[in-house]
Amino acid sequence: MNPILSTGLLIGLLCSAWTFVMGFTGWYKDPALGNLLFIGVAMGIEVVGLIWGLRQTAPGRTYGGQILSGTMMAIVAGVIIIASSLLFTTVVFPNYFSDIEQVYRATLQRQGRTEAEIAAAIQASAASATPMAQAMSGFIGTLVTGIVASAIIGLFLRTRTGVPRIRSTTS
Repeated sequence: MNPILSTGLLIGLLCSAWTFVMGFTGWYKDPALGNLLFIGVAMGIEVVGLIWGLRQTAPGRTYGGQILSGTMMAIVAGVIIIASSLLFTTVVFPNYFSDIEQVYRATLQRQGRTEAEIAAAIQASAASATPMAQAMSGFIGTLVTGIVASAIIGLFLRTRTGVPRIRSTTS
């Protein structure tokens, strides 16, 4: 299988699996663990996956080619993440957004916010509290992480494999 496709599938499936682990354990409801574990582990999965995939595509590719390869891997992963996120928030955990709102409300109450402040904060976050908005956030996060990480990883892999980063045109 094409390394770009296989890496994108691997990253997308592993990130999706991690999302479901977060759901079934209820960790997404814990304000201390939720974002840290979700974003941190998902980004870690993506970076490790990109390292694996870009090692496979490094021979014969330029630095720009490596960035393009990593970006394409991230796009494949992102499409899987969109589908997985929609399944997660609409079918498997249909109360996800109300659970998150309750956690957010409790956090704001512990911070001593007034009911008016809490209502305003919840209203401000309501636009992103939809299945499609959440799915697209996952896609965009995956894409941006993929581009940035590929730029860094591609540079390192090109240096490590002995391919010069800058080629001289003089003899």
